[in-house]
Amino acid sequence: MQTPLPYWRLSGFYFAYFGFVGAFTPFWTLYLKSLSFSAFQIAILMSLFQVARSFSPSLWGWVADRRGHRVPIIQWLAGCSVVAYFGVFFGESFYWLFAVMLTLSFFWSASLPLIEAVTLGHLGDRLDRYGHIRLWGSIGFMMAVVGLGYAVQYVGMAALLWVIFILLSAVWVLSWKLSDPLVTLQREGEGSLWAIIRRKEVMALMAACFTMSAAHGVYYTFYSIYLVDHGYSKGVVGCLWALGVACEILVFLNMPRLTAMFGLRRIMLGSLLLAFVRFFVIGWAVDIWWLIVLAQILHAATFGSYHAAAVALTHRYFKGKHQSKGQGLYTSISYGVGGTLGAVMSGFAWESIGPSWTFTASAVCAMLGFIFFMFMMQED
Repeated sequence: MQTPLPYWRLSGFYFAYFGFVGAFTPFWTLYLKSLSFSAFQIAILMSLFQVARSFSPSLWGWVADRRGHRVPIIQWLAGCSVVAYFGVFFGESFYWLFAVMLTLSFFWSASLPLIEAVTLGHLGDRLDRYGHIRLWGSIGFMMAVVGLGYAVQYVGMAALLWVIFILLSAVWVLSWKLSDPLVTLQREGEGSLWAIIRRKEVMALMAACFTMSAAHGVYYTFYSIYLVDHGYSKGVVGCLWALGVACEILVFLNMPRLTAMFGLRRIMLGSLLLAFVRFFVIGWAVDIWWLIVLAQILHAATFGSYHAAAVALTHRYFKGKHQSKGQGLYTSISYGVGGTLGAVMSGFAWESIGPSWTFTASAVCAMLGFIFFMFMMQED
C-alpha cells in the first residue's frame, strides 16, 4: 500500500526553488553588466554555478546515500545558501562577487538532484505524476521572470537583489516542510555504481546531457544581454523567458502521453535536434521578433522534454542506494561540466567571433549530442 503523496509540500519547494532561478538566471547578467564587467568577466562569474555543479551534487549525493536521509541535507544546503548570498550586499568588485557566487553555488547546486531523488522516492511507481509536481517549479520561474522584468525596468537593480534574497529564504523555510520517503533504499539487484556508469546506454545518456548543457551555455549567460542590445526592453525580455517556461509547463503536463507515444529515446533525440534549430535561429534572426518568439517556444523541447526524459532515464538506471548519486552525476556531468564549458567558451567567443557565430557553435554542439545519442542509445 502506497503512502499519501506530499504533493503540495514538494510542489511548494519546486515553486520557490525555480522562482530563484527565474530571478537569477535572466537578470543577474544584466546586474553584472551594470557594474561595468566585461563579457569575459560575466562569463566567468556565471560559470561558477556550473563549476560547482561539476562536483557538489555528486559529493552531497554520496553523503545522502551514505546516510540514507536527504531532507536534512537539503535543509542545511538551503540555509547556507541564504547566508552565502547575503554577501552581495557588502561589495561589488569582481573578486568579492567571485567569492560570494562560488560559495553560494557550492551549496545551492546540490539541492536539485537531492529534491529530485526525494520526489521520485515519494512517487514510487507513480512516476507519471512527476511532471505535475515539477510544473510548479516552472510556474515559479515564470512568475519571477515576468514580475522582475518590469520591476528591474522601472525600479532598478536594487529590486533584483532583494527579490532573490526573499526567494532564497523561502526555499529554506519550505525545506522544513519536506520529509524523506518511508522507503528510499533497496539493496538487491543494483550492482556497483561503476558497473552502472560503464553501461553503454548510461554513457550515451551522459554524453547527450553534457552536449545539451554545453549548448545552453551562451543562452544562460548572454541571451538577456543579447536581446537588450538589439532593442528589446527588459520587460519584453522577461516575457520571452516566461513564454519558454509556459511551453515547458505544457510539456510536463503531457509528458506521460508523450512518453507512451514516442518513448524516452525518441523524446531525447527530438529535444537535441530542436535545440540545434533553436540556437541557430537565435543567432541569425534576433531582429525578427516572431522568429525569436518561435525559438522561445522550442524551450518546451530543449529543456522541458529533455529534462523530464533525462531525469526518468537516470532514475531507470540508478536504483535504490544509487538514486542520489545518479541524479547528482546527471547534474554534475550536464549542468556542471557541460554548462561550465559552454559558459566559459561563450565568454571567449562572444567578443572574438561575435554573438551570431557563438550561438551557431552552441547549435553544432547540440547536433553532436544528437548524432552520438542516436548511434549509442538502444531502443526503449
